[in-house]
Amino acid sequence: MKKTLVAVMLFVLALSAAQAQKLTGAGATFPYPIYSKWFSEYAAAHPGVEINYQPIGSGGGIRQVTSGLVDFGATDSPATDEQLASSKTKLIHIPTVLGAVVPIFNVPGIGDLKFSSEVLADIYLGKIVSWNDARIAKDNPGVTLPGQQIIVVHRSDGSGTTFIFTDYLSKVSKDWAGGPGKGASPSWPVGVGGKGNEGVAGLVRQLPGAIGYVELIYALQNKISFGEVKNAAGNFVRASIEGVTESAASVKQMPADYRVSITNAPGANAYPISSFTWLLVPLKSPDAAKGKVLKDLLSWIVNSGESEVQSLSYAPLPPSVAEKVLKTIYSLQ
Repeated sequence: MKKTLVAVMLFVLALSAAQAQKLTGAGATFPYPIYSKWFSEYAAAHPGVEINYQPIGSGGGIRQVTSGLVDFGATDSPATDEQLASSKTKLIHIPTVLGAVVPIFNVPGIGDLKFSSEVLADIYLGKIVSWNDARIAKDNPGVTLPGQQIIVVHRSDGSGTTFIFTDYLSKVSKDWAGGPGKGASPSWPVGVGGKGNEGVAGLVRQLPGAIGYVELIYALQNKISFGEVKNAAGNFVRASIEGVTESAASVKQMPADYRVSITNAPGANAYPISSFTWLLVPLKSPDAAKGKVLKDLLSWIVNSGESEVQSLSYAPLPPSVAEKVLKTIYSLQ
């Protein structure tokens, strides 16, 4: 009897050890609030699984996963062909959720502002330097704007949020497209840098007269005012799940590699600074046991996690995209 009990206990211990896996990931701060929730919930439901995710910015996430330093990366700016070619393992983009980048501001006494696309671009180009500029006033009739200097705040790290913002600016401003252009780390004409969405939100909150850009949830969590943005249809729209979803609907045919831009999308209510965000995962994991857990985690995200994203002001994957993504996940090794 004792031998049987010992054998059973050894089997249980061996099974637990086999199931115990620690996954490491790094990258985007844009989806960090929902990733933190997902990874915590998944680990709690799967004893022995630990998921350590470091929100170091999209650029850092791409560097770490292509170098083989983490099991998965996270990015809001799709990896380039060159970055993918340099990776130690063949990687694929897995879209997980959609979100909005919003212009946040700290103008004492003012809680609501509207920004046309050209005005946002020219503020970040250093061409509009005070809050009572005639072009800002034109977008905001009836609002008494102060003659306060605008303090421009941008990201200091390689950032997918920056890529989304500058991808948008490049589509709506010839001067931006022909100058700094789109990228995760552009050469900023003016401004001060903050690390991560948290850093930008913190600086704007601390500096009267400041303007910055962050993922929507960071504005809401920090109770920072954010503006409406003029979309491609000519309407001023406030960031919302519905507006992001309408932007996503502009994608009629999702590319096989899922690398797609939805900034400045058509649609009467489409929010113009919207984007997918992605996990970068190996097509074939170097560690079979970790690969199995990662595959199950990704499946759980699409099948169960998507139902939770709206509570944190993200938009879920459209059903057609989710179905396609699941097929890709099931093909992973």
